[in-house]
Amino acid sequence: MGAPGLIAAFTAGAATLAGGRALVHWGIRKGLAAPRLPHHTDPGVLGLGFETLRIATENGKTLHAWFIPAPNAAALSPAVIVMHGWGGNAALMLGLARPLHEAGYAALFVDARCHGASDDDAFASLPRFAEDVEHAFGWLSGRAGVDPQRIALLGHSVGAGAVLFAASRTPRVAAVVSVAAFSHPAAMMRRWLAAKRIPEKPVGRYILGYVEKTIGHRFDDIAPLATISRIRRPVLLVHGEDDVVVPIAEAEQIFAARGDTPVERMTVSGDHESFADLEHHMGLLVDFLNRALAAGRPGL
Repeated sequence: MGAPGLIAAFTAGAATLAGGRALVHWGIRKGLAAPRLPHHTDPGVLGLGFETLRIATENGKTLHAWFIPAPNAAALSPAVIVMHGWGGNAALMLGLARPLHEAGYAALFVDARCHGASDDDAFASLPRFAEDVEHAFGWLSGRAGVDPQRIALLGHSVGAGAVLFAASRTPRVAAVVSVAAFSHPAAMMRRWLAAKRIPEKPVGRYILGYVEKTIGHRFDDIAPLATISRIRRPVLLVHGEDDVVVPIAEAEQIFAARGDTPVERMTVSGDHESFADLEHHMGLLVDFLNRALAAGRPGL
């Protein structure tokens, strides 16, 4: 075979390899993509006044959000940004809305990109959840009637990892509530691979490497095990004692990695997806927020 033939054969082989790799990458993204669930309710069903918003975020996208003002409109109010987990939406978090409202808090319930009624993007990830939280924080900080020095973040599952990551690089965050956070993304993904019966070697390792490259962050840098010690404000770790998706031992691992960060723990009954028992412990959660946000104000 002459040089032209070799070049043609190489080009054809490279194209086949590239096409196969592209197909594999498409399959990985499709397999990991979060389902998009529609909202089944809104704050009005709870008898709460609210505004429906579009908040700008990265890549020219916008987020759907509900803003529920505090009951006392005459004073600067503390506020909480609430972020759902993977495949969830703001409506699934509304069980927290009335207790927060009755405690005097404004609340911003946000849909992450690719979730709920927010814009689509090429993919969703923990860092992108964090970006969405940070843009929501920027919007809420400028909202009339909200005290920008008393804004807390609350997230569930991937949303919990995201609020920890966001707080680690947003010093103005006054407090963080993490509900059912996993300790490390790689550990969570390995459980997913095992559930799908995908062997770690070599397929699983390739998937993990591809995901790291795609999201543009090393798992070790965005893991709650790493971000927890970079937060300088109070953190509450909430975890269900019956959680089999993210074992409660992972909350203990995050707590052990806290360094100088002031961290408290709350264990509730319930599993990963249904943490309704948290609503029965809202008094303790609100007490944490009251103490943390009071400590975050100058002169208090």
